[in-house]
Order: sequence, then structure tokens, then C-alpha cells
Amino acid sequence: MPDSRPILFFDSGVGGLSVLAPTQRLLPQAPIVYAADSAGYPYGTRSEAEIAARVPALLGRLAERFHPRLIVIACNTASTIALPAVRAALDLPVVGTVPAIKPAAELSRTRVIGVLGTEATVRQPYVDDLATRFAADCRVLRHGSAALVALAEARLRGEEAEDDAYRAVLAGLLDHPDGDRIDVIVNACTHFPLVADRLEAAAGRPVRFVDGGEGIARRVAHLLDGADWPDAPGEGAAVFTGADAAIELLRPALARFGLTQIKLL
Repeated sequence: MPDSRPILFFDSGVGGLSVLAPTQRLLPQAPIVYAADSAGYPYGTRSEAEIAARVPALLGRLAERFHPRLIVIACNTASTIALPAVRAALDLPVVGTVPAIKPAAELSRTRVIGVLGTEATVRQPYVDDLATRFAADCRVLRHGSAALVALAEARLRGEEAEDDAYRAVLAGLLDHPDGDRIDVIVNACTHFPLVADRLEAAAGRPVRFVDGGEGIARRVAHLLDGADWPDAPGEGAAVFTGADAAIELLRPALARFGLTQIKLL
């Protein structure tokens, strides 16, 4: 019999959809549960201690309810802080999300790259380690933006912002000393690829934006190679941890990813 256990994607909001999309292209028959911690959103402005306590406990509850065959923490902030604790607590594969500093360094010609993430992500020692290991010959500039997370969430609700809002975010990187030499920017929050086209337009000059979505999808497909999927994925479920009027506004966007069931945890 086919194994109908889902892949569970987890984020504080809708950012993880940027990781879900390439995974669905590789595994179109996979049942999907997408969990958004709407009661804890946004993670980027929370303390490390809050996230370290909240994420493993919440993923434990989600695993008990939905019995996934694999979990993707489709959130850079949660991954850089809580991934080891989640893996220690759960007896199933857990794939995390980390800033794509290695591919950015491989692409850069000017040897100045930007890391655009949440405030919590860009200050993590994990990011320091990635920069040391994979971009030692680069100048790595960082900027944390809660505003860009909100812009991405709003866009999924059908609310478009003016270009100036995106220019203001990018100024946090491009106005640094040597910021005018940045040729590659890492979208180090899964929300940000959802507005990558707006960021490219706002940059005002050629800048390449990279993220880890495709690489995460390949990792998930590798770990689940040979899985006996159903003939069709069925209705996907979007699970929220707190009731919010904005959830109804997200229905059309969620439906584009096959997430037609809305549930509360």
C-alpha cells in the first residue's frame, strides 16, 4: 500500500512556501502539511531563548498529530537556533534551512556579498561560521529586516507595497561601506524569495539574489528516494497555531500550492 504520511513544512508564517514550491516540483505526489506558527509570528524579533524553547515543543505536537515521514524547518531563524534540539527530540528526519552563503561566494565576482535576513538570523554565530568556512575571501555585509517579512506576508494576502518600501530595506545593505560593490545578496529568510522580483527591481542595478530553496528540495528528494507515494497527493493542509482574520485572506495563495484545507492546531 502507498505510504500516505505527509512531508511537514514549518515556518513562523508563509515564508516556507518558497521551499515548498521547489519540493513539489521534484515530488509532485507527496502529501503536504504546511504549518505556520501564527501565534508566535514573527520569529525574527523574538529572543533566541524563546525560539529554542518554542520550536521543538511545537514540532513535537505537530508530529504527534500529523505523523509526517519527514519535517522541513523552512525557516532560517528557527533552523539556526533550534535545529539540533528538534533533531534530538524527534525520531524522524528533519531538514533545516541555512543561509546560502556558499553559493553566493561562488557566484560573486566583486567578493562583496550581502546577507539579508531577520534580525535574529543575521546575528547568529552559525552565520559567522558559514562566512568563515565558505566566504573567507569575501566581505560579508548583513542586514536584518522585520519589515521585509511583513511585506512578503502582505503580498501573499494580495496587498502590494510601493517600490520605496523595498528600496528602504535594501538600503540597510547597499548603504554600508562597500555596499556599492555587492553583486550577490543571500535571501537568508524564506519569506524573501516570495518578493525577490520586487527586490531585484528596487536594487536599481544588477544584483543577483540567491536562496537555499532548490538545494533544500533536492535534499528532501534524496532522503525520500524510493518512497511509495500515493497516485495523487490529495488535499494539502495549512495548519495555523492561532486564529487570525488574515488567514482567510491567504486562502487564494495557499490554494496555489495545493493547500486547500485550513486547520488550527
